[in-house]
Order: sequence, then structure tokens, then C-alpha cells
Amino acid sequence: MEFNESKTKENLARAFAGLCQDGARYQFIAKSAFSEGYAYISDLMVRFAKNKMAHASTLYRTMIDKINKSKDNVKIEAGYPFEDHILKTSLLDSAEIEEYQSKNVYPHFAKIAKDEGFLDIEKYFSLIAKVGEENSLKLRFLADKFENKSLYKREQKTKWICSNCGHSEESKQAWETCPLCNYPKGYVVIAKDTKTK
Repeated sequence: MEFNESKTKENLARAFAGLCQDGARYQFIAKSAFSEGYAYISDLMVRFAKNKMAHASTLYRTMIDKINKSKDNVKIEAGYPFEDHILKTSLLDSAEIEEYQSKNVYPHFAKIAKDEGFLDIEKYFSLIAKVGEENSLKLRFLADKFENKSLYKREQKTKWICSNCGHSEESKQAWETCPLCNYPKGYVVIAKDTKTK
């Protein structure tokens, strides 16, 4: 199939636009997290934003390589979720968005790309879906711990690591201030406990 006539061309453009929007959303959440004193969560959201922009860049380069015109205007129609950037709600909202995209949007785009003979693009959509699935699990874990006020508490001893200096300790609860660098608790890496799936 000719790329310029394909549904995959439109899906690439839609995915590119959506990834850019997701990247911006994660940057907004990062600002909220930092202002609420959760530096580690802020850094994680910045990393998610960076990942989204890397995915967008891959799709953009693919589009440029495949279109016949140097300046092709691809018309798309899409809806975008708008959510509050209060950390309490945005973690779960983002987990649900990631889950929906990874289970529905990207697999659908991958199937169309495969059916139209664009196996390289099918691979990109499938790999992006896998990253989204992992992001969803991380976000759901954080949302649950945040909601239950247990971000820094566990029933079993857990290894806590300062994301600033690397100091680590095993205990049921993270420190209020890092004993090595004196950074606040918000810089502690929030480890997933072994019981959580």
C-alpha cells in the first residue's frame, strides 16, 4: 500500500500529537509534585515526559522518511483528556490514560500498520504500548500508596534510597531527612514492595 494513501499515515500523526500532549501533561504533573514536596515523583514524571517526547521523535522521523511531500499537512481529529494536575488525582488519572492507550489505541494502530504492510511502524506502536503498560503499573502503584498515605511506609523492611546522594537504608519507613545529604523525604526513591504486583 502507498503510505500517503494509508490509514497508518493518519495514525502516525495522531500518535505523534498525542505523545506530545502526554509529554506536556507529565511536565505539568512534575511541577505539581515538586511544589508539593515530592521531588522523586517529580523526577519520575519528567522522565515519563522525556520518554513520550522520544517516542514522538521516532514517529516524527518515520513520518518524514515516508511521506512524498517535504511539507505535508496531515489533518487529524482526536480527543485529548484534560485532567487536574493535583498530585492526588493526576497519578491515577494518568495510570488510566496509559492503560487505555496501551491496551486499545496502540495495539489498534499496530494492527492497521501490519495489515497495510508497514511492519516497522507496527513494531514502534507495539513497543510504545509496552512502555505505556509499564508506566500504568508504576502510576497505579504510586496512586495507591499516595491515597493510603503509605508512600514512605511498608509492612516489611524495604530498601530506601536517597535520589540525591544515593544513601540507602533498610527499614519499614523512610527517613524524614537523609542522614547523609540532609535532603527531605520527598527525594527518597519510592520502592515497589515485593507483595505488590
